[in-house]
Amino acid sequence: MGLTRRIIPCLDIKDGRVVKGTNFVGLRDAGDPVELASRYNQQGADEVVFLDITASKEKRSMIIDVIQRAADELFLPLTVGGGIRTIDDIQKTLRAGADKISINTSAVENPNLISEAANSFGTQCIVVAVDVKRRTEDSIDKTRIPLQDGNSCWYEVVTHGGSKPTGIDAIKWAMEAETRGAGEILLTSMETDGTKEGFDIPITAAISDNVGIPVIASGGVGTMEHFYDGFVYGKADAALAASVFHYGEMTVTQVKEYLTKKGIPIRPPGK
Repeated sequence: MGLTRRIIPCLDIKDGRVVKGTNFVGLRDAGDPVELASRYNQQGADEVVFLDITASKEKRSMIIDVIQRAADELFLPLTVGGGIRTIDDIQKTLRAGADKISINTSAVENPNLISEAANSFGTQCIVVAVDVKRRTEDSIDKTRIPLQDGNSCWYEVVTHGGSKPTGIDAIKWAMEAETRGAGEILLTSMETDGTKEGFDIPITAAISDNVGIPVIASGGVGTMEHFYDGFVYGKADAALAASVFHYGEMTVTQVKEYLTKKGIPIRPPGK
């Protein structure tokens, strides 16, 4: 694990605006992406993620414009995901000013894309996003994980915003992504996303234990304690959150001050 843990606001972008919903429904407008990202920059965020949630081809030029504006105004690493399907898409996104790209559905459908991208642009640019759901049914070739309630389950990789099951074991997929050249894993549990009940600790810890690359925990932050739990019990290298930051429930600065007091190694705000 890296020495300092990272706090990463995530901005879901639709039609050039930041939106936020629960489980991808009930979307509310949360502002201009570059203005919001600039606020997080001032608060001491370590990185920002832009996620193009409509991700259709006709919107591609719009997100490129947003990336260029952000790159001109911000002084922190920018990761961009959503609808990136080809090496050409990756090249255009990086050229526009992104520091990293995040691939999810396209990586599952074409795992060679991870290898090709890592070879072309370097592993440090390639984030593989892994969306997962709990499955309780028995399956011989799946990795079962004990849960806090005494039961156990395995975690399935899902694509298309959590709507499409793949049958793929999440831990094995994260390990394969690392082997193919992923520089980081961005893990979102559909069980906890939007619930504000905390990260899905069992799968976060299990993937952290099984890969040697950084794991970004995502989905479920509601309190500052949830960040602490993600780092200590989930063994994550970074923690990503959206609505708690967008709607002013807490600032990145406050989270960092809290974590510093709790003994978590954090890059101080403003450094």
